[in-house]
Amino acid sequence: MLAIIKQFLVKSHEVTLPVIRKEKLLQWLASHFGQPVTAALICGDASFRRYYRVKCGHLSFIVMDTPVALIATEPFVEVAAAYAMADIPVPEIIAVEPQQGFILLQDLGDISLLSRLDNDTVEPWYHAALALLPQVAKVRATTQGALPQYDAEFVMRELAIFSEWLLQHHLGMRLTEPQQTMLAAAFSVLCDSALAQPQVGMHRDFHSRNLMVHDEKLYVIDFQDAVVGPMTYDAVSLIRDCYIRWPDAVVERLQVAHFDLCRQQGLLADNHDLAEYIQWFDLMGIQRHLKAAGIFARLYHRDQKPGYLKDIPLTLSYIVDVAARYPALQPLAAFVGEIQPLVAAKDGQ
Repeated sequence: MLAIIKQFLVKSHEVTLPVIRKEKLLQWLASHFGQPVTAALICGDASFRRYYRVKCGHLSFIVMDTPVALIATEPFVEVAAAYAMADIPVPEIIAVEPQQGFILLQDLGDISLLSRLDNDTVEPWYHAALALLPQVAKVRATTQGALPQYDAEFVMRELAIFSEWLLQHHLGMRLTEPQQTMLAAAFSVLCDSALAQPQVGMHRDFHSRNLMVHDEKLYVIDFQDAVVGPMTYDAVSLIRDCYIRWPDAVVERLQVAHFDLCRQQGLLADNHDLAEYIQWFDLMGIQRHLKAAGIFARLYHRDQKPGYLKDIPLTLSYIVDVAARYPALQPLAAFVGEIQPLVAAKDGQ
């Protein structure tokens, strides 16, 4: 009985809290605009943020609701300013209420890059997206100081999400000692590869859902977690997207395009050839997809967001296919291949 009561109280709190926050949000907006306005929930995202579309007369805006006890508003505001100074298209910030965690933004509409992609349009749009990365690479600091460093501890912390949330929480696995040794060896290879790359400004979630199409121009959103890290990270996030997969021939052409762009922009020295770049790219993608699979499981188990479970199979298929190309990672490919049916069976329940 006690467990039932606690569950009821938690669910009641989850329902009540957004209602209270929305009342405060509407009060702040009314004060800002000098009149009452309407705010319709658009969505939450993979964090604790919620987004509303605000109507004031014939004008439309987006407001981000960020619970400041969990996520500060400052990183978003600071990175937005740094990106704008670097000529990276980002939504304009109109007003900020940092104590309550409200940010009023330009409304870029509802068209994500993902919705505009097909076999005919993917390469032109991805070339346009890749062209933004040299500017992103140059943003290594905000007015508050240097961006966080995507160092070995950071990389390993992200990789641990795979073991903790996908293997242990989602699949209920208890790893054997050989399995733990294998994963540790694979993680070490991936970490070393990430640190060997030129370190640049990195968006850290640069993919087709975080690029908006507004007036046929790409805008970058969800940039608040920017760091300084490996030069291939953002490119692989886009080209080997967690939400859609393209034919290998398309991926290969886009890899070459990013390699050439990095050379032209001075981000990659002449002593690094295409073969080395591709290995960096491949291993960076494996690291990101391991992390993403773990995060998708965590969103389900910790945050009660089941919608991301359907994206786990794609991330695992990337790992199996790409890791199998590298002898040091073939045991990882075999292991992930073995858990793929377990994930499919679990998600089919």
